Amino acid sequence: MILHHQFIKTAKNQGSKLAFIDKTTGRDLTYSQALIASLILSRFVRNFDEKYIGIMLPTSAGCYLSVLATQYAGKIPVMINYSTGAEQNVEYAREKCGFNTVITSRTVLSKVGCPEMPGMIFVEDLLKRISTTDKIGAALRSKLPTSVIIASTANPSPDDTAVILFTSGSEKAPKGVELSHRNITANLDGIVHVTKLTSDDIMMSILPFFHVFGFTTNLWLPVYLGMTAVTYANPLDAKTIAGIIKEQKPTIMIGTPFFLMSYERFAKPGDFSSLRLVVAGADKMPEWLFDSFQRNHNIQVIEGYGATETSPVISVNPPGESKRGSIGRPLYNVEVKITDLDTGETLPPGKEGKILARGDNIMKGYFGDVEETSLKIENGWYETGDMGLLDDEGYLWHKGRLKRFVKIGGEMVSLVHVESVIEELLPEGVECCVVEIPDARKGAVIAVATNAEIDVTPIKKQASEKLPPIALPKHYVVLEEMPKMGSGKIDFRTTTQLVKAQLTPTDSKSKSKPEAVSSEAE
Repeated sequence: MILHHQFIKTAKNQGSKLAFIDKTTGRDLTYSQALIASLILSRFVRNFDEKYIGIMLPTSAGCYLSVLATQYAGKIPVMINYSTGAEQNVEYAREKCGFNTVITSRTVLSKVGCPEMPGMIFVEDLLKRISTTDKIGAALRSKLPTSVIIASTANPSPDDTAVILFTSGSEKAPKGVELSHRNITANLDGIVHVTKLTSDDIMMSILPFFHVFGFTTNLWLPVYLGMTAVTYANPLDAKTIAGIIKEQKPTIMIGTPFFLMSYERFAKPGDFSSLRLVVAGADKMPEWLFDSFQRNHNIQVIEGYGATETSPVISVNPPGESKRGSIGRPLYNVEVKITDLDTGETLPPGKEGKILARGDNIMKGYFGDVEETSLKIENGWYETGDMGLLDDEGYLWHKGRLKRFVKIGGEMVSLVHVESVIEELLPEGVECCVVEIPDARKGAVIAVATNAEIDVTPIKKQASEKLPPIALPKHYVVLEEMPKMGSGKIDFRTTTQLVKAQLTPTDSKSKSKPEAVSSEAE
């Protein structure tokens, strides 16, 4: 199935039904209006003499329409992260994919502090160029039979690239991931199969579309089924979003734990009564947040798991059959196996090893990087870089990133496990990130970064009762703000750099420790 063709079919079937309730601009669009608007916009995009078109717009009807118009015109959208380092991200994407044109808005640039750059096309300017003739022409065209409208747009193969998205870059430099129409539609099929969503559902769309989690579940899932999507541009504006949920009464919300905990803090019991399904992904869900949603809203949040390279969903807990702590069962059209870290042998249930996935949702590859692609995909199996196990009932349990294991004293220590133990001991609302710090004598030691001052002494004592001596953190560091990716996920690379900076004395002769750092005695 071709994504933009599916939108045309949905728009023709749904007609006067609201497609988008854009709470940032205050504009609502029916499916018919969205079809007309995307057809108008595609006329302008066709004039761009490039295969790839950058899109740097927030979660909004305008971003939906820009993606659709780009695909109608036979171009490939390259989604650009505007949340941190927008200017650098534009330059990086341009250099990586070889394009110049970026569809954005002056409002976005103003809010993120990005200068206007050559090649930027502003939606404000495009709107001014729309004539009455354009509107009448697109309106008449939208009345044509579905097959005729589809035939007037690009007709790619299902295996052609539908979008380029960049990996989060939380551990190393972002990679451009090519996802095909087949990849994304296979994932949509799998999601719908397990969640039983229908066109009657209303999606609270708050995830950024430059992140695969948002692109598939918040952008394409609603229009794939013919839902109404309630959009809001700033997922960090927790108070406003909690109010929108109460007012608009969406039935489904998909987000990261960081976003969900923010919204829950501003909600009173009953405010989320319309939500029949809340799904968390992209990061682990803390126990207290599960309990808070259950206690205050009678909502059982379900966890899922995936990666940019898998479009993204690999597994999710079935509603009503959730196992807290697990990351769910693999989608019906995704195979998962656990392999031995050293031999590559497939392991039986209950045995921990590397998580591999195979299915139509697995990416085409990394853009312009055949070598890296071949290292991650072999015989159709994508190596996630995560450790985990399958239980006897087929539920997947995540045990940590392979890169978040550190060898200390000849033994492998899971930073994720240490993080889970420390999180349970912290006051509610305090975030932490456990990182590896090079050590001249031991090779590596473990450090804990928190976003608030804590009483370290009892934490150390309780941690020593739950962790072996080799896994006990040596340093506790306070950061004013925990570095985050656009999805709300902690940025491990930046956190590690900040912790290293605090633990490195500015004066090599000084014996004093940096401020806000606590270290265990040798």
